[in-house]
Amino acid sequence: MRRTGSWAVGITAILVSVVVFIVPFAFIFLTAAKDASDASRLQFSWPQEWTFVENLTEVLTTRDGIVVRAFVNSTILTVVSVVVMVILAAMVGYLVQRRRSRLNPVINFFVLAGLIVPPAVVPTIWVLQQTGLFKTMPGLILIEATFGLSFCILLFRAFVATIPRELDEAAIIDGAGPLRLFFAVILPLLRPVIITVVVVQAVAVFNDFTNPLYFLPGDENATVQLTLYNFQSQMVSQFNLLFMDILLITVPPLVMYIFFNRQIVAGMTSGAVKG
Repeated sequence: MRRTGSWAVGITAILVSVVVFIVPFAFIFLTAAKDASDASRLQFSWPQEWTFVENLTEVLTTRDGIVVRAFVNSTILTVVSVVVMVILAAMVGYLVQRRRSRLNPVINFFVLAGLIVPPAVVPTIWVLQQTGLFKTMPGLILIEATFGLSFCILLFRAFVATIPRELDEAAIIDGAGPLRLFFAVILPLLRPVIITVVVVQAVAVFNDFTNPLYFLPGDENATVQLTLYNFQSQMVSQFNLLFMDILLITVPPLVMYIFFNRQIVAGMTSGAVKG
């Protein structure tokens, strides 16, 4: 009886996954392969004429290759932002977990506030303007890293709790300083949670729409999500090109999740037992 119930739950989960994930992806792919007239009907049907290559070429060459520039901008933004998040969050998580002090409650308060309090767009724009970072890639990198830092600190702090303190003491006895202790001893042990942070935050930054829209306007600074405006407006909607652009944007995060899904789960649950 229990085995039958578990099979029923498993089959139900598979069916829900198919409906929620595979069916929309199939609709995107089929619409991206249609011509303009066929795609305008927005029907879940087989293309009357396959124009996949033609649509792909037109998307990549629209407005002097703005989609290609957007992919380059998004890649730079994602890589640098995630590197900053990993290094800073690992350091803060290690210090908060290892060194108990009166400042820990204050630090924990601000870390949780970063998860709960919504970002204030107008004051942030004012700060960026005063520092000369508005409409610049370094400014947006700082924004992305700051907004994702709280979540990363919580993950690193939970994982550091599973690392024995004896390793720290042994490294200090061997003459390791603070930086050598962290980068040579602790950081290599954080590999599972680093992979989790890299994949989760890379997908979040790569797919971010609002922050580039507010803090990095302009065609030269366009990111992949903002290129969707090229194929849909109040007067004209090119659904075949729009869905082709969506397909291109969807592929990189999907590939990352397929290859690193086990590491993501391991990193998310690694600090659940202790800490």
